[in-house]
Amino acid sequence: MPQKLLWNGEKINLLIRYNFDTMGGIAVLGAGRVGNAIVQDLSEKHPVTAFDIDPVILNEIPANENVQTRQVDLRDTDFMQLLDGFELVINAVPGFMGYETLRKIITCKKNVVDISFFPEDPMDLDQLARSQKICAVVDCGVAPGMGNIILGRYNEIMDIQSYVCFVGGLPSERTWPYQYKAGFSPVDVIEEYVRPARYVVNRKQVIKEALSDPELIHFDKVGSLEAFNTDGLRTLIHTMDIPDMIEKTLRYPGSIEPLRILRESGFFSDDPVDIQGVSIKPVEFTSKLLFPLWNLRKEEEDITVMRITMKGNRDSTEEEVIYDLFDVKDSKNGISSMARTTGYTCTAVANLILEGKYHQEGINPPEYLGRDPDNFSYIINYLKSRNVVYTKTVKSE
Repeated sequence: MPQKLLWNGEKINLLIRYNFDTMGGIAVLGAGRVGNAIVQDLSEKHPVTAFDIDPVILNEIPANENVQTRQVDLRDTDFMQLLDGFELVINAVPGFMGYETLRKIITCKKNVVDISFFPEDPMDLDQLARSQKICAVVDCGVAPGMGNIILGRYNEIMDIQSYVCFVGGLPSERTWPYQYKAGFSPVDVIEEYVRPARYVVNRKQVIKEALSDPELIHFDKVGSLEAFNTDGLRTLIHTMDIPDMIEKTLRYPGSIEPLRILRESGFFSDDPVDIQGVSIKPVEFTSKLLFPLWNLRKEEEDITVMRITMKGNRDSTEEEVIYDLFDVKDSKNGISSMARTTGYTCTAVANLILEGKYHQEGINPPEYLGRDPDNFSYIINYLKSRNVVYTKTVKSE
């Protein structure tokens, strides 16, 4: 079947395999809840050094002979010296730091897997990455991330006409007023509610405000959840020639209205306001207030729910392929579901690179990896071995 992944209308040769000798371990930049899970997982086979500005966060990483920690302000450090000797870098910093951090990593000629989900266009760094002859896999979490990988695989074996992804990380217990707990930085969560949502209808990009077009979707293990528009398609808008594509975020019913009130009242604004001679960004003030309410405490349980539906034609037969994920916290090891589903996708791809099974120079959205059936099986099986299980259903007409 011909290649169908595109960038700016050009077909791309995506997969080059090569082998290299093991060098000096892995650097994980950002050791928050997801970064912590990444460190623990990778350290089972590799030496890992975790970097973070917060000593409390670093102290929460379980002791392991393969793990070292270093307290450092990643916004103000010499990356050449910081990353010297490392074979691979994981970029797990907050989104507002992500793009510049990735640029510095690429400049240091280090292969990298990125889960910072920054708002900038990662392909702006493609030429830099190619010139440095490094592989940079971006958006490598659950969604974006695993959703892209699944679509990348089926885009090779089906003539897909529509792609719909519903996804959300939720606390197991609903609590007033927000019925939500964040598995990562509240600032990054707020960004989802502010950034305009892009999706594709009849091959044309449509832009709507985040939190728009709510609908109720039923899931057997959860009940009804509220889905709304967020900017989750990201690179898929450009790499996939599919008529209709959309991703929506899932929350408990009734969650949208208070978020819209906060947004429309200016509490999520990045524009500074003057309060008695002090300039402050409302979003920073809001995140400070919301963090205690949204912070998923160690003892709290959480779930991740995702449903991907792809409709199209395969071998002259109309097919509907559905991938469902329902994941729960690893209470034994204290790893949240969002950290598991995001972090283990990242570590699966990291191991692909470390084992010499994938190295495509330049910026690599996750859908690039999904093209190859071996890579796809590797990632699915890697997640399954960690009890992150995607269930497939196929319906034919």
